[in-house]
Amino acid sequence: MLMIYLSLLLGLLIFSSSSKHLLVTLLSLEFLILLLFSLLMYSNHMSMMNAFTFLSITVCEGALGLSVLVSLVRSSGSDQVQFLNE
Repeated sequence: MLMIYLSLLLGLLIFSSSSKHLLVTLLSLEFLILLLFSLLMYSNHMSMMNAFTFLSITVCEGALGLSVLVSLVRSSGSDQVQFLNE
């Protein structure tokens, strides 16, 4: 359980420090979502139906993030967030 909490803090640190590249930000968000899922499953606060719903919403969030990444790379040629202001 301590390892999950340490990984959660590490994921939050990576998410807060990676503001230049969209890909790193999306990967750290997915890491945080999977840690949250494992934390909820470990603590037995989630039934099987809620787990499938949570994972479905997570997949939709990942697909939306990838579509934003692809459109950013096609329009600017890079995944740097500084190109969003132009």
